[in-house]
This record gives sequence, C-alpha cells and structure tokens, in this order.
Amino acid sequence: MAESNENLNDLQWALQVLESRHTNLQNVSFFLSHPTSGCQQETETSITIKISKDNNALFSYFLTQLSSMRNNSSTCSSLRNLEFHGVQWEVTYLKSLRALLDNNPNIKHIAFRRNYFSLESLQELSEILKRDCNVKEIIFCESRIGHRGAEIIASALKVNDNLEELQIWEDSIGLKGAEELSKMIEANSSLKLLTIFDSSFLTATPLISAVLARNRDMEVHIWSHGGNGEKGTEKVVEFVPENGILRIYSLNVSGSCRVACALGMNTTVKILDMTGVRLKSRWAREFRWVLEQNRTLKEVKLTRCGLKNKGVVYVSAGLFKNRSLESLHLDGNWFNGVGVEHLLCPLSRFSALQCQANTTLKSLTFGGGRTRIGRNGLEAILRMITTNQSLTQLGIHDDQGLRPDDIVRIFKGLEKNSSLKCLSLQGCKGVDGESVFKAIMETLQVNPWIEDIDLERTPLHKAGMTEGIYQRLGQNEKSEPDVDLLKDMPMTVPKSCRVFLCGQEYAGKTTLCNSISHIFSSTKLPYMDHVRTLVNPVEQAVRSEGIKIKTFRDEGIKISIWNLAGQHEFYSLQDLMFPGHGSASFFLIISSLFRKPSNKEPKDSIEVEEDLQYWLRFIVSNSRRAVQQCMLPNVTIVLTHTDKINQNSQNFQAIVNSVQRVRDKFHGFVEFYPTVFTVDARSSVSVTKLTQHIRNISKMILQRVPRVYELCNDLVQILSDWRSENHGKPAMTWKEFSELCQAKVPALRVRSRFDNKEKIEMRRKAIASCLHHIGEVIYFDDPGFLILDCEWFCDEVLGQLVRLNARKQGSIKDGFISRKELEKILKGSLHSQIPGMGSKVYENLEAGDLLKMMLKLELCYEQNPSDPDSPLLIPSLLEEGRQKPQKWQFSSSECVYTGRHIECHDSSHMFFTPGFFPRLQVHLHNKITALKDQHGATYSLEKYLISININGIDVRVELGGQTAYYIDILACSTKNITETLRLIHQLILPAIQSLCHGVLLIESIIRPECVRNLTPPRYRKTQFVALQRLKQALLSVPADGMYDYQHTWSAVSDAGRPILRAGFDFARDLLSDDDFREVLHRRYHDLYNLASELQVPPENETEQISSANEEIDSKVEPSFSGIAKGVEQVLQRLKIIEQEIRDLKQEIQGLRYYEHRLLIELHRKVDHLVNYNVQIEERKVPNIFFFVRTENYSRRLVTSLISGMTAVRLHMLCEFRREMHVVEGQMGCEIMQIDNLAVKCLAPYTTKFMKLLTFALKIGAHLAAGMGEMIPDLSREVAHLLDSSLLTGAAGAAAAGAIGAMALGSSSRMRNNSRDIQQDQRAAQQWVLDFLRDRGCSSGRDIAEKFGLWRVKYRDSGQVAWICRRHMSLRANEIIEVPL
Repeated sequence: MAESNENLNDLQWALQVLESRHTNLQNVSFFLSHPTSGCQQETETSITIKISKDNNALFSYFLTQLSSMRNNSSTCSSLRNLEFHGVQWEVTYLKSLRALLDNNPNIKHIAFRRNYFSLESLQELSEILKRDCNVKEIIFCESRIGHRGAEIIASALKVNDNLEELQIWEDSIGLKGAEELSKMIEANSSLKLLTIFDSSFLTATPLISAVLARNRDMEVHIWSHGGNGEKGTEKVVEFVPENGILRIYSLNVSGSCRVACALGMNTTVKILDMTGVRLKSRWAREFRWVLEQNRTLKEVKLTRCGLKNKGVVYVSAGLFKNRSLESLHLDGNWFNGVGVEHLLCPLSRFSALQCQANTTLKSLTFGGGRTRIGRNGLEAILRMITTNQSLTQLGIHDDQGLRPDDIVRIFKGLEKNSSLKCLSLQGCKGVDGESVFKAIMETLQVNPWIEDIDLERTPLHKAGMTEGIYQRLGQNEKSEPDVDLLKDMPMTVPKSCRVFLCGQEYAGKTTLCNSISHIFSSTKLPYMDHVRTLVNPVEQAVRSEGIKIKTFRDEGIKISIWNLAGQHEFYSLQDLMFPGHGSASFFLIISSLFRKPSNKEPKDSIEVEEDLQYWLRFIVSNSRRAVQQCMLPNVTIVLTHTDKINQNSQNFQAIVNSVQRVRDKFHGFVEFYPTVFTVDARSSVSVTKLTQHIRNISKMILQRVPRVYELCNDLVQILSDWRSENHGKPAMTWKEFSELCQAKVPALRVRSRFDNKEKIEMRRKAIASCLHHIGEVIYFDDPGFLILDCEWFCDEVLGQLVRLNARKQGSIKDGFISRKELEKILKGSLHSQIPGMGSKVYENLEAGDLLKMMLKLELCYEQNPSDPDSPLLIPSLLEEGRQKPQKWQFSSSECVYTGRHIECHDSSHMFFTPGFFPRLQVHLHNKITALKDQHGATYSLEKYLISININGIDVRVELGGQTAYYIDILACSTKNITETLRLIHQLILPAIQSLCHGVLLIESIIRPECVRNLTPPRYRKTQFVALQRLKQALLSVPADGMYDYQHTWSAVSDAGRPILRAGFDFARDLLSDDDFREVLHRRYHDLYNLASELQVPPENETEQISSANEEIDSKVEPSFSGIAKGVEQVLQRLKIIEQEIRDLKQEIQGLRYYEHRLLIELHRKVDHLVNYNVQIEERKVPNIFFFVRTENYSRRLVTSLISGMTAVRLHMLCEFRREMHVVEGQMGCEIMQIDNLAVKCLAPYTTKFMKLLTFALKIGAHLAAGMGEMIPDLSREVAHLLDSSLLTGAAGAAAAGAIGAMALGSSSRMRNNSRDIQQDQRAAQQWVLDFLRDRGCSSGRDIAEKFGLWRVKYRDSGQVAWICRRHMSLRANEIIEVPL
C-alpha cells in the first residue's frame, strides 16, 4: 500500500511538472501496461510517464489535463513530440487525444509503438488526421494496423494536406495495404517522406510506382525481411528526389515492369540504379518505351542484371529515339556479339551520308560476367569508335575473349576518334604484351584528346608497364588547348596554309620564294606591288637577311611562304616559328648543290646528306615536342642550282643515292613527297612544277588537318578590312580587338549588361588562340596584343632582337642589360636606314609591351622578377667562352667528380634544337632564383654554358657540338656522389625533360677523369657509358663480383698525342647509392623468380636480409656556427657513409647466400634430367644436347625450332656433375632439315633447356661455360624469365625473403612438373636415338668420334654419365669407364 501511494505521488509530481510555468518540456512519452506506475524526467526537455494496468484510467486523465493546459503552463507552448508505448486505444482515449491536438497546435510528431487499435479506434484516429492541420510526422511501429488500418489511414491522408512524414514499421500492411497507400499517394502531394518496413518485398511495387507515376517529390525507403528464408532485413527500394537517384535492390519481374511503366513520363528520376536485379526481356520491352518517352533520365545502371541478347535489343531500340540519357552501364550481363552489335548500332554510322542516331549518350560500359563479345562484337566496337562523334567515355570490363591483337585494333581505331576522352579496359585479359603497349603509346601520340585510360587489373598493369602510359597522358593533358567554350559554334575547313622553306644560307630560298610568288601573282599584282617588288633588292641590300613571309591567294586559299633564315644567329627563332596544334602547314627543304658563298664548288653527296639530315632532325624534334600534332609533318625535298651541273655525272648520281638513304632513314617520322624537285631558282619555267605542287599539297593538307571555327575564317577578312581602314597597322591591342568584335562579330558580342561578360571574354580569347594556331595572327595573352603582320614581327622585330648579338655595347655585361638601355638600342635598331621603308615599330608597340613579348617568347628574362627595374638577360648577347681556360672554382683530392651525358633516344632522327638551350637557361634561372636565399646559390651563363654553384656543389651544364646537340652535366662536389647526383636529378634533369615533351632522353655516365680535368667535348665522345647499360652489366655478374665490378675506359689520342689513358672505375663510384640499391633490388627480383621456377625448399631459419631504405636528406643547410660544429658534421657524415657501405655489402652477402642455394638446386635439377632414366637402356646416348646453326661463318645457339630450318647441327654437352660444359672442337652431327615430327618431339625439351641456361647465366653457373658467342639475346627469346620490373625500398628485401615462401607450392604441382619433364625428356631422347641410328651413329665408339664423349659410371653412386676426355683424366679417381 505504501508503494502504491508512492507511485501515485510520482504521478502527482508529474502533473505539477506539466502545469509548472518554468518547465520547457518538448517530449512526453507514455508507457501503459507497465508493472508499476511512476514518472521520470529524462532530460530538461523530456519526461517519461509510466502507468500500470491498474491505473489505466489515469492515462485519459493525463491527456485531459494536457489538453486543458493553456496560458497557465509553459508546457502548452513548448510541447512538440508525443510517444505512446503499449497503449490499447479506446475511443475515449482518442477523443482526449483529439482535444489535446486541437488545443496544442505546436505538437508536430506522434509515434505509436507497440500499440493496439480496434477498428473503431482506427476510424476515430482517421477522423483526427482528417481534421488536424498541425502534425507533420506520424510513426506506427509494431502496432498491428494491418491492411485494414493502412486503408483507413490512407483514406484520411487523401484529405490531409499537412502531414509530411509517414513511417510504418513491422506492421505487415501487405500488398492490399500498399495498394491503398498508393492510391493515397496519387491524391496527396504534401507527403515528403514515406518509410515502410514490411514482411514482404511486394509492398514496394505499388508504392514506388505511384510516386514515380505522379512525379511526387517524396523520399521513399522500403525494407523487407530477407528473402528465401534468410534472417535479417534487406532494402528493396530507395528514392531520394533531392539528387534524383532511384535505387532498386530487389523486385520480381512483374514489379520491375510496373516500375518501368511508371518511369515513362516521370520527371523526378535522374539516375536509375538496378544493379543486381534479375531482369527479363519482358522488362526490357517496357524499358524501351521509357527510353523513348522519358526526357529527364540521365544515367541507367543495369549491372549484373542477367540481360541477354533479346533484352539488349530492346534497350538498343530505345536508344534510337532517346535524347536525354548520358550514361548507360550494362557490364556483368549475359549477351554476346549479337547483343553488342545491336547495342552499338544507334551510336555508329554505316556510311558517310548517314547521321548518327543517338548523339546524347556520353558514357557506355559493358562486358564481364557472361558477356561474349566475339568477332561480330569486335567489328561493331571498331565501327563505333571510328564513326562515333559524341561518346566521351567507353568501358569494356573483365572481358576474357578479346586477344591482344583485338586490343591493338581497338587502339588503332581510336586514332581516328576525336570525341572519346576516357577508355576503361579494367580486367580485360587481352590487354597484355609489348604490342598492346606500343599500340597505346602510338595512339596517344596521334590522338591527344584521350584524357584517361583505365587499365586496372589487366596483365599490362600487373606487369608494371602502365606508368609510361599515364606519363604520356599527363603530357597530353598539359598541351591540350582550351577551346571547349565554343562547342555550339560551327566548324569548317581552314582556308590558309603555311609553307616553311628550310635550308642553310645561300641555298637559294629567297630567290626561289620570289620566283614562286611571281608565278602566283604575276598577272594579278597591282601597280604598287610591282613597285614594291622592284624596291625589294634595294631594301635587302641595306638590311640583313631574316625570316621572310610572302602571302598570296589561289582559288580561295591563302598560301603563305615562311622563309626561315639560314644564318646561325636565327636558329633560336626557328623553334618559335614551328607550327602548333592543328596548323595547316608543310615543309620544303631547300639544299643547294654548290658550296657557299661563291657557288662554284659543287657539294659532294655527304655534304648534301648532312644538310638534309639537319633539317629533318629539326622537323622531327619539334614535331615530337609539339605533342598536339595531328599528323606526320609533310616534307618535300628541293635541290637548287641544278642548272650548273651535269645530271648524268657520277657525283650527281651519288647525291641521288644519298637523298634516297635519307628518305629511307626518316620513313615513319615524316611524310615525304615521292618526287625530289631539281630546279633553277631563278627560272620561272623551272619552278612551275614546284609551284603547282605547292597548290596541290596545300589543298590536301587543308582537308586533313582538324577543322577550325567558321568564325575564324570570317575574322580573317574582318581583320584585313580593319588593317586597311587603319593605314596598314601591323598590330592591334586587345581593347581594339574587343571593340571590333562588339561592332562586327555578333557571335562575340555582349548583347546586354546582364550578359556574362567573362564568358564572352573567354570566347574571344579562344578565337584569338585559334587564329594564332593556324598562323593568321600572333597572339599574346599577357601583353594583350594581336600581331596582324607576321612578316613585320618576325623580320623587323624578332630579327632585330636576335641580331643585337653582333653589336658591341659597353653597357652589356655577361648578357645583362638595363631596361632603359635596351629601349634605346631597340629604337635605334628597329628603324630602317632608307626613309619610308621602316615600319616604325614604336608607333604600334610600346616599349613595355615589346619587353613583355620578349619575356613571353623567352628571348630574355628578368634577373629579379620581383624588381620592376631589374636588368634583363638576353641569351643572344652572351659571349662564347670556349676559348677561355676552363677550371673548377674549387678542387681538392677530397672532391667528388661526376658527370651525366644526355641525348635523345633516337639521336639519328632527333636532337636538341637550337632554340632549346636558351629556353633551358631561362627555366634553370627561375629555379635557381627560388633557391638563392635558401642555399646561397649562384648562377652564371655563357653562350653554350650554364654554371651553377649550390650548397657546395659546382655544376656545369654544357651544350654539345652544333651538329650533335647533346647536353653534358659536369659536377664537382665536396658532398658524396649520392647527394651530388640527387641535385642533378632533382634540379637539372626535370628542367631538361620539361622542355622535351614527347621525346625520350638517354642518360649516360661520363668518365670521372674527364670531369675532373674538364676534358674538351671533342675528346669525350667515347668516354661515357649508358646508365642502363652499366646496370645491366652489374646484373650479369655473380653477386660476389657486384661491389668490385669495374668499368673500363678506352684511351683517347689526338694525332698520336695521348689525351686520356685507358683506365677503369668501380661501378659503385659511378652510381649513386639509390642506383646501386635499384640494381640489388632487381637482382632480388630475378632470384625470386628463379626460386619460384626451381621450387627451392624453405629453411627453418632463413636469414633476414634488410635493405637500408632511408635516404639522407638532400637539403643540407649551410653552417656558419664554427669549426667545432663543422668537424662534428663531417664525422657524422663519415659514419653515415660507413654504414651505407656496410649495408650494401650486407645486401650483396645476402644475394651470394641465395645464389648459392639456387645454384645447388639448379645442379640438382640438371642431374635429375641427366639421370632420370638411368634404368632405361643403360644410357646408350647422352641426355643433354643442343642445336647450333651456322650463320656468316659463326655459330649461333638455336633457341627455338621451326619446321623447315636448315644448316643445323646437333651437339652434346659434357655431363660431368656440377661442371657441365660445351666440348671444344666437337664435330657434332648435321641435320639436313627440321621437320614437323622433330619440332613436336624437341620443342618442349628446347624450352626447358633454355630456361636452365637462362637461370645459369643469371647466377653465373658453370652450365653456360663454353657457350661464348653462340648465345644470342636471351632476354628477347625468354622474355618471361627476365622480368626487369624494379622492386624499390622494402619490396626488394621482401622479394628476397619471399623466395622460401614461393617454394611452399603444393606437392601435386611439383609431381606434375616432374612428370611433364620426364615425358618431354623421353620424347626428345627417343628422337635422338632414332636420328643417330639413321645416321649410323648408334654405338659408343661412334658417339666418341663425333661428340668427344665417353660413357662412365660414378664410383660413389653408380650413375652413368657421358663426359669429355679432359674430365676422364682429371677425375679418374671418381669414375669407372664403361666399355663402348
């Protein structure tokens, strides 16, 4: 009784809390049918009221009290949420609840958990919902409302337009209840969230269908119990209208079809994801209608849906009329090549007259699962990628049927595709091999529009060959022009073409150009142009030669001839004039048949060949650097002064042969015109055919280059008219160009003050850049200028700047000149000496603008970019210091000397062009300036030299000879070689590589003695070794010889006078610690593969070989703290160096340990091959044999047998255990011809013999002794055994440590391998027996005569072997001779 009173007191206290003016209750929870009554305030804003079964009447009382609270309680205004647990609702209770809701409009949330509603109470609740206009969220959880309750609630919500959230959990409303709720959804537009958790997933179909059909902005989440008797829950449908994503996780076929019908006219779904839902062709038929009718669906994911051919055909039919879908995923389905054909049909064109049916789909993915592309599917893919003009992303995933040849065809087809940006071949088995890698790189060279290639999980990716591909993609990304802002503008064929005349000075370029111009326009020249032509010779007599441009029109085409100056001082400008992306241009290489200057001595064939090769290398090098080139450069060779020679002479025939050699050499790098023109440049008749050739090639080039904006052709005429109206003004400011666009170009006009002016400005800049690329103008973004007269700018501006090098100015020091002095020089130089002939540059360009142009073109740079008055460095003003005595700034016995030689990989076709070194001077200056304050770096220049001193390291960057154009980097340092080389690799080499996009560079090591003595470059031509070659040499020696490996240098002499003596250097002194560790890690990798192949058994206690991976910080701050600190740093550095040497020796010791284990295992394998059939026929013939082929009086080891092979001899090895070798002077037995039977019997044996031989070579085993020059490039023949992938850091040690682990393979695999070896050996042995029997060489005496081998038995084991005479005498105590 006392407890009951206490509970009532608690309830009374609860009433007091509710009535209090100082409470801020927001949540009230009622728990009925509780064991005891009571009250508990959970938080300041929440209270829980528990009412026992005996006091249920109090529940109604509390509701009544809450409804009667008005102004006398703060609860009335703060109450927001009501929760009812375990309530058996009666009509009276609901009436009290109605009064409470009517009197308290702030209640927004009501939750019924484990409640019970009778039919009458549900009707009363329905009436409450119909009348209420305040409650926003209602939750029913395990209240057993059933389908009748769902029907009653749905009828109420058809009227209620205020409720926003409805959640029904575990109430089993069933399909009937879901249908009633779907009818409510059709009438109710205010509901924002619907959450259903039902026992059956069938409830999802009517609900989501109603939401989609009525385009309701309603978030839907539907769960059900796990299907197929599984426990737990699973989501069935999820729709989030905020991002328009509809995800369907589990529906039956009829449900999927109903949803598809609802999607037809839907406008709220943007992304449909049905991944993993099993679909049939019946659904696909409905979905076809969706694709045809829906206008908002952007992405569809049908991954792993089991769609077959018929289903894909329906999807394809829908794509024909679809105009909105942008992304379609069909990977993991079950269709084959027929389905692929239909799928790609709307995305392809089958003739030039046909239009592409679907142009909106941007992304397509298929493959994987049970998809079989097949031949038909491959042809459809090739047709699509070569004709499609809209698809930007294509994915073919996890395909197992396409072969490497098929992948190569796909990438070859991509060379013609300009729209695809991303290609994904994830998991495709056919992406494998060197041919695929080569095809990808070639495609990226031709097609710069591809932004990403995904090769994850492909054999190429697993082999580590994709890094170069991604690097190439990064280079293409850096060079891609930004003209995407004008997609809506029409494109057209360009109407202007440039012809570049290349040749040395006095080759006749100017005379030839004048003759061509006369033929083009002799009958069309106005009077003033005739006068100009007459004046030209006078003008040229005053001015020096430079870059000249002549322009004329022919049948609506503008042809401009750019005469590149042949003088050496103009070479740096030739790179700047090289045509850029999408430029219509071709080259005429002009070579005179006579020497300069008198043109009386004829050139020999070597001189002509060198002349042609220089310009071809110039064209190839620049075209590789300009990675956006869309086709090979077109080149025509022209020989001048042919009127002075006899074309039947022997010298001329030699020249003809040399020209053909050059054409053959550069085939594939440039596109040669078949005919070589021989002309007299002064004769118009002689030049007529060449002029017609220029007409024809121009028209052809214009059809092949990328199209340009139609607006560009219009602007050319507009700019020409502007020049006429402005007295031939050669340049215009950006403001003038903007005003012209506003007045004359509607597409580039700002139509109102509310237009996006920044967008219009970007459009104008894009058009100006396009005009720049096609050669109509020279556009400078930073100064804001357009050069309209290119000849004026190239000749009178740039030409004069370059020719400043010839002037001796007192104010110029080390190439630096003040801004004011430069302005003074330019004003005096850019005026013609003949009145009226000058262009008056400063009337068109201000001094500041001209200097900005020079900085932009990297013709000069500021000594201090942050100082506006900083002096300017002009590389052309630098003096040549090669005649000065060369020496290091500091030199002592403790200094380290190292050097690197950098040249193009294909130096016979490419070189560092003349404009390269000035650009390198610019880039390195900017880098050194940033490090000046940090490391006290200094930087000085000569014409062909860059001198850098940074942190105690003195570096010289030298340009090679004028014909070779290589780069030598020489360094003298007080640091160790590792720190010195890190500076070179982190500072110098990246700057060189950044200026050589698309060109592969080869790094070689220069002899340290040449670096120490600064040996002149002409004596260093043979004193360097390729870095990779030295690494390969280290890999070819046993581990115990790696640390002491020596590279020998040849001697150099000049006219009998010794310059350099022969000598050697340790490889460890030529390589950095990083390079040496790389070699060790590669050796670990080779041993890892060898252990895997030989199945080395693991040891119980394997020594762990650790690799020192921590690098010494390359940035060492200069110290000024005194002698004590300096000594301390030196001692610390010596300790580090000693530890590094110990680490390297420890790693080498580990390699020797593993090589010893592997050598023992190799000999065990060989002994097994020799003696496995000791019981069979008592070893009548030797077991280990090989084949040799005679070529050009030398013997070569046969690595693979081919049917029909001739001139082959059979040889036998001496089989003495652990000392197997080739028998000297062995006669062998000749095989007239290899037939198919021999190939079948011997090919498996030959393969396994090559494996053993390869492994023996890798670890220095005795098996290879005597092979000598017979061994070809085994890395090419057994490439899969010589994987050269690098293991860096801890991975190297891990590979070595994993050797034992790899040997733990299953015993069954070992037995199978052994069984295969025996079968192969038995087949080969039988063939040898039959062959020797046919040749009458079956007895032991015959074998001894032909092969120099005798049959013996080992005394200890009794095994039989065939050994040579030398071993019989040296090992007589170990063997017993068996009678022949």
